[in-house]
Amino acid sequence: MPLETVSVIGGGAWGTALAQAAAMAGRRVSLVARDPDLVEEINSGHTNSRFLGAQVLHAGIVATTIATPADIVILAVPAQSSRAALAVLDPALLAGKPVVLSAKGLETGTLERQSEILLDMAPDAIPFVLSGPSFAVDVAAGRPTAVTLAGDDANQTSALAAALAGPSFRPYAADDRIGVEIAGALKNVYALAAGAIEGAGLGASARSALIARAFAEMARMVSAMGGSAATLTGLAGLGDLTLTCTSVQSRNYQFGMALGRGQSVEAIIAGGAGLAEGVATTPVAEALAKSLDVEVPLIQAVHAVLSGRADIATVVAGLMSRPLKRED
Repeated sequence: MPLETVSVIGGGAWGTALAQAAAMAGRRVSLVARDPDLVEEINSGHTNSRFLGAQVLHAGIVATTIATPADIVILAVPAQSSRAALAVLDPALLAGKPVVLSAKGLETGTLERQSEILLDMAPDAIPFVLSGPSFAVDVAAGRPTAVTLAGDDANQTSALAAALAGPSFRPYAADDRIGVEIAGALKNVYALAAGAIEGAGLGASARSALIARAFAEMARMVSAMGGSAATLTGLAGLGDLTLTCTSVQSRNYQFGMALGRGQSVEAIIAGGAGLAEGVATTPVAEALAKSLDVEVPLIQAVHAVLSGRADIATVVAGLMSRPLKRED
């Protein structure tokens, strides 16, 4: 199948960064954004100042408010907005096309993964999942970035990865869509916890222990969902978990730091905090784990802090008092 043209749905930081990567890979790229002023800025000034500051964008990126046919579609909107974004697209634009899902989150209410939402809204699309340790500012600036691209057909996935690979953006093909999706969603929850530990001043040792136990908890969830725990040893698992749980560039980590300092969710949002996907995903992940009968004490702890039922010190004390058992 031809893989020369790319339509990126979403004019935020991540959508613009992926459009930049695709253009640098030699693809012809249209970037679909809702804001006509943003479309004008990208087309005339080659910047997206609201989301990426003064970063110069590839001249080959053409912004538009209306999606047009393309060989590859990349959906780059927040996880809770995916269904609405797909609802306004003509299903014919997606039928038989590779649709790359780049949001990392589980849908509130339905508990669905991003590929399940795509199946609901565009059953004839071909789903692929893009995840891994990456920040939009790094991708847009052309800094070296390696990610995972997961699909169901090995040959199609490899061809798509090659089409999107550029001088600084390297997608590694994989076949475990479920594992990649669950890892991408849950790492944001654990980043909230890691940030809260930092914000509460509990130390690097506590944060490292959290990351290790989060990895084990994530593996239980992935296995219960039918994915492969081996996926977690790669970029979409350990790579993304480590980055998100240790870098102040992570909005989930930043949000968690504010929680650890004692701020409420409402106060953090009122203070202008950026989108932290883990906030919406946490209660969904807890409900999903319950439906699968999977033990997830860390996810439950994060939910308790987010809901105001406990502060970070109380939650940590509770985790530390859990019965000792053999490490898994």
